[in-house]
Amino acid sequence: MTRVEMPVQQTLFDTADPSTAGVEAIELESGATILRGFALEDAAALLVAIERIADAAPLRHMTTARGWRMSVATTNCGDAGWLSDRSGYRYDAIDPETGRQWPALPELFADLAARAAREAGFAHFEPDACLVNRYAPGARLALHQDRNELDFDAPIVSVSLGVPATFLWGGATRADRPRRVRVEHGDIVVWGGPARLNFHGVDTLRESYHALTGSVRFNLTFRRALLRR
Repeated sequence: MTRVEMPVQQTLFDTADPSTAGVEAIELESGATILRGFALEDAAALLVAIERIADAAPLRHMTTARGWRMSVATTNCGDAGWLSDRSGYRYDAIDPETGRQWPALPELFADLAARAAREAGFAHFEPDACLVNRYAPGARLALHQDRNELDFDAPIVSVSLGVPATFLWGGATRADRPRRVRVEHGDIVVWGGPARLNFHGVDTLRESYHALTGSVRFNLTFRRALLRR
């Protein structure tokens, strides 16, 4: 599979990697960027890796701290996995469903996340956790902040695969009206710095079809959950 060349709508960084010169980079606000089509070249391999991860650590519908069943199915890979249940939200090295450590973060995942972060202006990003979300039609993710991590200096890197979705990009408070942004197969959203704790979410997924995923959307969210050793 070859990278789809897209016209550059907005040049954000003069020192961008020459290999990504055809990627369309759109600034949502200071510290937040959408990289259109950045993951297209790796998409098929990413989906194969997701299948292997889910074989070892099955996708499941977690429960929120208030006891609500999440409509999004999740699993993890890396040194720590994000968990949600009645006791709250946290990271843990052990998958409570299998009793084993989460699958290792594939080199493909770490490399893609680092390259996307660098393209968005965040050099030397080394994720140690990847949350894998599967959205079926009707699934959604309410506005929230990513604040369970120990390292807020590192950005968040969010990869979209499969059917399109509406990404909700909010502000510093839940009351701020979110901006509605369409994300498609291969798009990556990166945010950090002044935008690191912005509220964000995903609107209810509509019925659609993609040749690689059918009616489903997958999302990979890379984070630095633990402090550097």
